[in-house]
Parts: sequence; C-alpha cells; structure tokens
Amino acid sequence: MSHPDTVVHLEHDGQVLLVNEQGEGPQLPVQGRMETVPVLRLPTQQEIKAMGIEWEKKRTTNIHFLGNSIAVLKGYPKIEWPGHWALKDDIIADNSVHPIAREAIYRSLHRLVSKVMITNSNGQVLMGKVERGHFRGSWTLPGGYMDHDEHPQVGCVRETLEELGLEIVLQSDRPIITQQIFSSRGISFVSFTYRSQWDGNLSELKLQTEEISEAAWFYPVEATSKAVSHFDVAALQSLI
Repeated sequence: MSHPDTVVHLEHDGQVLLVNEQGEGPQLPVQGRMETVPVLRLPTQQEIKAMGIEWEKKRTTNIHFLGNSIAVLKGYPKIEWPGHWALKDDIIADNSVHPIAREAIYRSLHRLVSKVMITNSNGQVLMGKVERGHFRGSWTLPGGYMDHDEHPQVGCVRETLEELGLEIVLQSDRPIITQQIFSSRGISFVSFTYRSQWDGNLSELKLQTEEISEAAWFYPVEATSKAVSHFDVAALQSLI
C-alpha cells in the first residue's frame, strides 16, 4: 500500500477532509471498523485543487512511517463549516483510516502544562533543577503536565506539592498563557503560569529527588537567564 510523500491536513472546527485511495472525497470514517481496506487518507495538494477548495498553509509536520518521511502540510480551508467532513474524534476508531492521518490528528492536539512563579518578599523567584525529561539538568519553574480532568489552577498546586513538598495558595486566577510548537514533529504545548508567594526557608522543602535535585531563589533577571523553557522565560519576563 503506497502513500503520497506529501499530504494536506485540512481542518475546520474539528472536521477533517479525508479521501479514498483514488483521491475522492470527502470520505467519512466508520467507528469500530476493523478492516484496513478501503484506505482513507489525507488528500494531496492536487486532489484538493481538483475539488476546488482554497486553503491557507499553516506549517509542515514530518512523520516517519515504515522508513519513509511523509510531509503533512497543516492548512485551514477557506470554506464554510464543512459538516460533511470527518469529525476528527471519530477518525481514531476506524482501522481503515491510514496511520499517517491518525498520527497527524494526534499530533495536532494541544499538550497542556500548568506552572507557577513563587516569589518571596525580597522579589526573588523559586526554581528547581530538573533531573529528568526534556530539561534535565536545567532550572525551571515548578509545574508540569495537567491531568485529563484537571483545571490548570489545580495542576500547578498539585505539581508544586509533588515536586517540592510545598503547599501554595495562588495569588490570582489570571495566568500568563503561552503556546509554542518546538520542532517539526508539530506537537503544540500550551502553558498556564500562575503567581504565588512564600517566604519560607529552602530547608523546609521536601524535594522529590528523582525529579528535582535542587531548589534555589533567583532574582528575576538571573532566573530568566537560567530558564531554558520558552514558557518559563515568557512568564519570568513579566517580573522584570
């Protein structure tokens, strides 16, 4: 089963354009279908042009599949709401939808992160040195991935307790919100960063040592220079 080297992920309000192997569309998935044929996939640029659909390119995501690199162009169609297109939440449950299409949909979902800037009365901000994950060996603000059913205000409080053994109270329900795609894999992260205050001693902290090896206070300018996360830098700049 061959697959085009370049396809287009057109999405509008959660509806995605799928075609069959002959490039005919739109096609709809069937939830629970176990057969891998007929194959439904994302369309090529030529197939979209043949349908008379105008669209705007947003970015390119590279997906490696069976030794091949497939370029997926993420685009926004310039049409009315396409109610006759496939609902993206239905695509995952149909084995006839090509894995490239399902992978593209999966990567397009936001990853949600909740963090907190804890300051003291001296104007310093608390950071921890991370021992695992993307930023191992670097200084970051407390926080991490939100649980599926969790509000970001709850997530950063939970993460701070888990990482530092510190119970905090947020100063405001208005976070600094930032979004970034870091690589050609096309995975988008959205971060909610809140504010809190604590004037305790670092010796009172109970670090989760397999994740956080050290905690320290930094003035905002120094904290910003040490931060490696785009989200941390954006939030810390609000203190300067």
